[in-house]
Amino acid sequence: MHTDLLADIFSTRYDARFTLLSTSPAACIATVDALQWSAIAQKLKAGGGRFISLWGSDRQASGEHFSISAAYCAAEGLFWLRLEVREEEGYPDLSTIFPAALRMQRSLFDLLGVGANGALDKRPWLNHGEWPDDYFPLRHDSIPPEPGSSVPAEYPFVSVEGEGVHEMAVGPVHAGIIEPGHFHFSIVGEKVLRLEQRFGYVHRGIDQLMIGKSLIEGGRIAGRVSGDSTVAFAWAYSMAAENACAIEIPQRARWLRVLLLERERIANHLTDLGAMANDAGFAFGPAQFSRLKEDWVRLNHHLFGHRFLMDRIIPGGVTVDLDPVGLKVLFRQCDEIEKEVQALRLIYDGHAGLQDRFIGAGRVSPKLAAQLGLCGLLGRASGQAWDARIDQASGPYALLKVRMANHLNGDVAARMTVRFDEVFESLRLLREVMRQLPAGPVAVHLPATYVTKIENTENTEHIASAGIGWLEGWRGAIFVALETAPDGSILRCHFHDPSWQNWPVLQHAIMGNILPDFPLINKSFNLSYAGHDL
Repeated sequence: MHTDLLADIFSTRYDARFTLLSTSPAACIATVDALQWSAIAQKLKAGGGRFISLWGSDRQASGEHFSISAAYCAAEGLFWLRLEVREEEGYPDLSTIFPAALRMQRSLFDLLGVGANGALDKRPWLNHGEWPDDYFPLRHDSIPPEPGSSVPAEYPFVSVEGEGVHEMAVGPVHAGIIEPGHFHFSIVGEKVLRLEQRFGYVHRGIDQLMIGKSLIEGGRIAGRVSGDSTVAFAWAYSMAAENACAIEIPQRARWLRVLLLERERIANHLTDLGAMANDAGFAFGPAQFSRLKEDWVRLNHHLFGHRFLMDRIIPGGVTVDLDPVGLKVLFRQCDEIEKEVQALRLIYDGHAGLQDRFIGAGRVSPKLAAQLGLCGLLGRASGQAWDARIDQASGPYALLKVRMANHLNGDVAARMTVRFDEVFESLRLLREVMRQLPAGPVAVHLPATYVTKIENTENTEHIASAGIGWLEGWRGAIFVALETAPDGSILRCHFHDPSWQNWPVLQHAIMGNILPDFPLINKSFNLSYAGHDL
């Protein structure tokens, strides 16, 4: 991390107490006051930094009541700012600086009961009226309400008026097996004037569930945060855990983690490339890509014991290895998949019907993408050249020299193009990993303190250690912030999915398009419901 930026941000003017973590990527944790909280956010914004996440903790033993945290990323590294507040004080609103913070602030209030001062939108996010007004689940003394003791409340959607304007509600229950989400459209004819979303229907209380667990137990939960990103969340959590207990994992384990993550990336891109064609009425696409995806995950099961690679990454390393026979099989599959995807790309690019539906649909301009914080795959399709495998490269990724796939058009066609390009780049990375895979063990043991089962459910301990996990999952960068207590148990663990940043942008992407194009535009985003409503 560049010391000139640190000196600028944490100068005498700000007088912040900060700690550099010996992590990779470089990270800094700082305790700030309310003035510094806003000033540093402004400084990072002006310098091109990105807002990552916002969360809070109950701090009964600290002398203050709550700790509010915000995470940022700049070219120099990651910044984790902590602000100690009392309930009646609240904390400065960040949404005027980084719009993506707004929903996180609403969620934080529902969980902790501490509000953002001056925020324009203070409607509930996770609380659908089934929690009493004085119940905040992340407070150590909160008593869960009796089932059925409250009645779901009406949500005050923004009303759009005018001649010919009508409203249409879609969800939260949908056809098929997709997760629940409410989409509230305001329409004139078939043209969409406004879309407003409501989520929180699959909130599972994972932040609360992590409190008091050992690091090993936490790893199993991390792998179940989001089923299609089990590798990414497990690795980010394990990275944070390894930082917290100051251990280095074997080099072979690092390279195998890259292999597993790139296989997860390809599996999801194959799914999306088929699904996007399906929503454009081209049945050939999903038929072919579903076949390729099935072959891909079957080999996962054969070589690694799980179709979606769950529990293959753990704190300390990985639970799987490859022998020469397995490497040979993987090389062969990469060659076969690459040949078939190249052929399918030619069909997609040459299909007039597909291109007519894709080009121009759901466009997010680079300017709007930058303003709203669009990130990950979707950001790269709208001119946002950020990829944690490149910008914050560490370990094998620093050696592999990842080639970023990006586009400027920001429409469905651009998002399709980026997915194709990333499939081919991930295939190249897989081959390089297999060629350079070092010998040696695949895991180390954590210190005994961190693996003992702890029967502690009160978040009242002082922080003993902290760690950050940060890597580029297939949707975008996954972030994990971990704090441990002196007895080795988890004091607080916060997970962040890039869908938090990207869901609000979908509301803008559909504006001006016709309603029948929404399923296609939505599929081209393919964001997580449960993975961000934790």
